Amino acid sequence: MAKYVMWGSYCENVLEKRAPYREAHLQGLQQQKDSGVLLALGPTVDNTKVFGIYEAEDEAVVRQWVEGDPYWQNGIWTEYAVYAWNQVF
Repeated sequence: MAKYVMWGSYCENVLEKRAPYREAHLQGLQQQKDSGVLLALGPTVDNTKVFGIYEAEDEAVVRQWVEGDPYWQNGIWTEYAVYAWNQVF
């Protein structure tokens, strides 16, 4: 399986706007983690960017997970990009 990194941006006032979707978001992330697709994900300290590491068959699978997340579907994540990653260490 290949590894991918995802960088994205959060909306303004993210801490307030995410509240209605947070529980579903966290449950989905746990499901991804349990299935082995998601290795790590979290915001930058200033809550403006999100970073994730995925292991999947291809980029389309990663995009499917990202776009199925309540944060993406409800505008909490406003943009994202996925990059194939060559992990050295």
